[in-house]
Amino acid sequence: MPLRDENGRTGGIRINPSILAADFANIQTELSRIAASDFVHVDVMDNHFVPNLTFGPQMVERIQATSPVPLDVHLMIDDPDQWAPAYAELGAASVTFHLEAATEPIALARRLRAMGARAGIAVKPATAVETLFGMLDEVDQVLVMTVEPGFGGQSFMPEMMPKLRRLADEARRRGSAVWLQVDGGIGESTIAQAAEAGADTFVAGSAVFGAGDPDNAIAGLRMTAARHSH
Repeated sequence: MPLRDENGRTGGIRINPSILAADFANIQTELSRIAASDFVHVDVMDNHFVPNLTFGPQMVERIQATSPVPLDVHLMIDDPDQWAPAYAELGAASVTFHLEAATEPIALARRLRAMGARAGIAVKPATAVETLFGMLDEVDQVLVMTVEPGFGGQSFMPEMMPKLRRLADEARRRGSAVWLQVDGGIGESTIAQAAEAGADTFVAGSAVFGAGDPDNAIAGLRMTAARHSH
């Protein structure tokens, strides 16, 4: 198990397997296979903000009750200003909402933090990352989508790497401790590109749950990312 401090935070490289790639009929068993991960990434989709529907608070509450690692909830939903705090109430360690969907992103991030969750903010591929620069002190994590949000199994978009580099450079310039996460098409070949561009937190789906030994796959991804990070 990765070492965590009193706030449940891990250091260095973080690998967060995406539950979308798991066998939902055997969710408790699937969760037990990723004990070496840092968080489990839980995608909540509402079929409005993105053209897909997954699950809501009841399923997340069940995952929270059975997961051996903390939850990293990614809300791909309309009106996160209203709905995001419910996931912090359920005990999710991290709650990420989309900049494109939030009315008052800074106020929402502050509310999530006040409730004891890490506050994350995500941007779609078409959204300029510079719009986030003034918010870096208000959030704990920024998620740069490396696919169009809505479906698992898409191909990694290498054209997002310059955007990630600009974000990483700005975070360093500000002395920010914000975590930089990527989500979409992450595997052994693409995690190196994302780490070189400045990411330190990686969402991987089939690369973990599709492996014969998920914990071994997590260790391999972590080692590859660490070799290419700076």
